[in-house]
Amino acid sequence: MSQSTLRTAIVGSGFTGLFTALYLSHLGYKGQIILIDRSERFVFKPLLFEFLNGQMDANQVWPQYEELLQGSGVTFVQDTVEQIDLAGRKIELASGLHYTYTHLVLAVGSTVGYFGTPGAEAYSFPFRSGLDVLALRQHLRQSLQRASQIEDSQLRQKLLTIAVIGAGPTGVELANTLADLLPNWYATLGGNPHEIRLVLMNRSQNILSGDVNACLRETAYAALQKHVVPVDLLTGAAVTALDSGKVEYTRANQPAMLEAETMIWTAGTAINPLVKKLPIPDEQRDKQGRPFVTPALNLVGYPEVFAGGDCVTLLKPEPALAQVAYQQAKAIARNLVAVSVGEKPKASRIFLRGTLMKLGTQEAAAEIFNKHEVKGRIGHAIRQLTYLEMLPTPVHNLKVTTEWLSEEVFHHAKNLV
Repeated sequence: MSQSTLRTAIVGSGFTGLFTALYLSHLGYKGQIILIDRSERFVFKPLLFEFLNGQMDANQVWPQYEELLQGSGVTFVQDTVEQIDLAGRKIELASGLHYTYTHLVLAVGSTVGYFGTPGAEAYSFPFRSGLDVLALRQHLRQSLQRASQIEDSQLRQKLLTIAVIGAGPTGVELANTLADLLPNWYATLGGNPHEIRLVLMNRSQNILSGDVNACLRETAYAALQKHVVPVDLLTGAAVTALDSGKVEYTRANQPAMLEAETMIWTAGTAINPLVKKLPIPDEQRDKQGRPFVTPALNLVGYPEVFAGGDCVTLLKPEPALAQVAYQQAKAIARNLVAVSVGEKPKASRIFLRGTLMKLGTQEAAAEIFNKHEVKGRIGHAIRQLTYLEMLPTPVHNLKVTTEWLSEEVFHHAKNLV
């Protein structure tokens, strides 16, 4: 088969999918590159906190694929993939269109894991996309506005209570962000910031349990208590149901209930339904149902299929981090180019540079090479610059970095004045 007749279809355009497409273009891949995603915008998830608090805008954190792929030669298809026929090498779309491929890159990521909790999906806010951030921001502002105009102290307290359910990295970072953000918002409305109650709930007794960020646990504990409104940490609390304005849970085998106008679900992820229904036997999947891939990131039994990110797993799993997906994309692109010229794919090598955690609007912690911890404003600068370096294209990278640096200079100059 000549290189000109090759067609690589990439399903899912998160970190792994988008960067695979961009790397293929950069490497001069001769075949057709098709990128399929149901959204028109890329979500830079690590910076959603900055989008929420207004430090960055939609064009920076949530840019359109049309902008990012300009001049790349990549064909972007905005559609929902209904089914993948691995044997027939065919992708069926919700629009009725279909694509065949010579190679497939599976990069659909995971979905929100509600784990069958009654009311969780209906009454809580997820925190995974730009739309999630917009909906949450509007709801929070409306709740604070209502609270500032209500005389009933009991109803006001309910409006000012926010429950973040799940104390993994997203929950901890979000709680720290809200603990800085909400008091400022409420004060501008004439409210008393100390009336705000922010509760971080977790099933385990420890925050960041089993997470790569566990090395930052003590720093995170301390940060949660440093804010104007300290975060209430409710560990060992197993959420059993959500309803309008309340969280039901058990703690020490005793049922309990928390009244909260705002409930945010950060309690974990679940396997993508598209991946779940692939004809892959259970013995080739992990306990969560994710298919295993080879060291070269091929789907086991399907050498023409590459996969990365948290929709699949290696026998020795890698953490679900942006830097891992970023490096896997580069490895997949290089292997696709190698295969296109008759060479064998090579095993991917992931190099973890450390872990990063947001601890407030202007503070963060960075564990560098698992040896050195830097926190505070310097940690914040390291975190921001690390993620800005990973923005999809040089033009977008330069634009956002320049805008962020300008904002930082203005912020510090304003404080000095």
